[in-house]
Amino acid sequence: MRELPRQLTAEQLAELFEGRTRFVERLAALEDPLGRAREVALELSPDEQKELLDAHPAIGGTPTSARSAAEQGDDDEPSVLTELAELNAEYETKFGFRFVVFVNRRPRREIVPILRERLTRSREDELATAVDELIQIAIDRWQTS
Repeated sequence: MRELPRQLTAEQLAELFEGRTRFVERLAALEDPLGRAREVALELSPDEQKELLDAHPAIGGTPTSARSAAEQGDDDEPSVLTELAELNAEYETKFGFRFVVFVNRRPRREIVPILRERLTRSREDELATAVDELIQIAIDRWQTS
């Protein structure tokens, strides 16, 4: 695994986080941006956290990058995709932001029970979890690229 870099450009961070958000801009100005990402995320307003999460593609939906497509795997069973679409819609209605999970190369069918469980949580808990999952994704992307 690669060590976390001491410095990354906004472009590099945008690729890791699926978009050039205000969060990415803040990280780009820091030394050890991935190591400090959780600290910076805690300082974000709820609107900025939503912006960060909504830049990420929906699990089971159309990936926004080649990296997202590879991470989500090729589990394209129609019933799984339909269920994920329904659960994603329910999640976004309930919480007001996109469901984000560190897939870690698991098939999509293994994400369904995780999404169901996370639908039972409070918005505050879920926002913190989703942001943390997104940071885990970015760190993994750096370390495996």
